[in-house]
Amino acid sequence: MNILWLINIPLPEASILMNEQVTPFGGWLVNTSIILSQQNNVNLSIAFPKRKIKKITKLQGERITFYAFNSIVKKNEIRNKLDVNFEKIIKETSPNLVHIFGTEYLHTLAMVNICNLMNIKTVISIQGLVSICSKHYMACLPNRIQKRFTFRDFIKHDNLIQQQKKFVIRGKNEIEAIQKVNDVIGRTTWDKACTLQINYHLNYHFCNENLRGEFYKHEWLLDNCEKNSIFVSQGAYPLKGLHLMLEAMPLILQRFHGTKLYVSGADITKSNTLKDKIKMTSYAKYIRSLIQKLNLKDKVIFTGLLNEKQMCEQYLKSNVFVCPSSIENSPNSLGEAMILGVPCVASDVGGVSDMLIHKEEGFVYQSDATYMLAYYVCEIFNKDELAIKFSKNGKSHALITHDKEKNYKKLLSIYEECT
Repeated sequence: MNILWLINIPLPEASILMNEQVTPFGGWLVNTSIILSQQNNVNLSIAFPKRKIKKITKLQGERITFYAFNSIVKKNEIRNKLDVNFEKIIKETSPNLVHIFGTEYLHTLAMVNICNLMNIKTVISIQGLVSICSKHYMACLPNRIQKRFTFRDFIKHDNLIQQQKKFVIRGKNEIEAIQKVNDVIGRTTWDKACTLQINYHLNYHFCNENLRGEFYKHEWLLDNCEKNSIFVSQGAYPLKGLHLMLEAMPLILQRFHGTKLYVSGADITKSNTLKDKIKMTSYAKYIRSLIQKLNLKDKVIFTGLLNEKQMCEQYLKSNVFVCPSSIENSPNSLGEAMILGVPCVASDVGGVSDMLIHKEEGFVYQSDATYMLAYYVCEIFNKDELAIKFSKNGKSHALITHDKEKNYKKLLSIYEECT
């Protein structure tokens, strides 16, 4: 069986072949691609976008053939560039099936179009859905913040309202792509409901995803964590809900004065230099103002960009993991926390309730009810037996959800069904 994947980023092996730094993103694809490529009856090729290349670049890995193609950002360029590139890749790889991961970029629609023209079977894995996420983008932000421009926003035409509009535009391309395929792969009630509402003729295939390899090797222990510490895995834009986490902090600090909040990623509030100030987004400026207003300067620590091992270590050091997003499908960050056994508190959005059972494996709360977020974090801080219960039960659930062998076999059976 010849399988062609279309993904949004280069996998580590491809980055090494291009003599580029490996990024810590898309780790859930790595394990599955390795397992798949090791099968005698499967030939795997992977295509991904790459900026500033003029023609398709073929890279031969140990078992996988990679194809880098030029990124396209305007829909009217699809026919001139992407379709031609994809036709070449398809003719060279002769796929029985093209598996497309994600719907948020134009290359998904381009690949669907060319596959339909060439009578090639396709299946799309649903990651997030920008057409739906656009509805939740502002995540309870004040109206004045939504409309505000920083210097950077003005130059780039990219304040929060404009960012939301970009999601809406990308969502239209996403809807068109989903309407043109027969098969999708999903993993939650949320993505099933949303995709079937877009195209009720779809064949919906359920298949959970594997996590990054490092997270299967370790286990959280209460005695080894930093007591009264909270970890949030992202915070650069409104959907991830960092501002809502900050709003909960004063209530947590009333009971637990030494609480620290660790946020993965670059410090978006940094303004030490003129360059920092010029590059600051409206959302970053709002986060900085909240930290100042709520007296959280010494309580919030941005960790910087973390690789797989460092991310795992940060989870293990944390007393509680919080997922405060305004929308998610099945967040891998929550899966990673659960499989390590970190006690979790998550907003009850999208497919989260399919991953985490309330009061048995962690806590879920109404996404805009920051007082409940604060209450649940304090409950875990205050009750060691509850933290240990959530750790054990959450890990047991995640080991089933993210069972590598089971998920691989299910994926292979879907490939057979689709072809």
